[in-house]
Amino acid sequence: MASEDTLKSKRIRLRIPKDYHQEPVISHLISDYGLTVNITAAILGANAVGDGWFDLELKGIDPQIQDGLSYLQGLQLEVWDDSKIADW
Repeated sequence: MASEDTLKSKRIRLRIPKDYHQEPVISHLISDYGLTVNITAAILGANAVGDGWFDLELKGIDPQIQDGLSYLQGLQLEVWDDSKIADW
């Protein structure tokens, strides 16, 4: 089996600005890119006044993960991976 076909896991922290609170950003990672998404932590105000923060674990094959990350970057969302977050 090729290494790109191997199921991988990637942890990211994602900031979702209030302008995107009504957009199904995480849902698109699942439906459009075939990723399994586990929300490991989240901060989102009940009144959606400020930005939301999500710690996500993405599972899929490497091309799926890379395409999902490209989608998030295309939306100009801030994304940090586990190598840049000290408390992981």
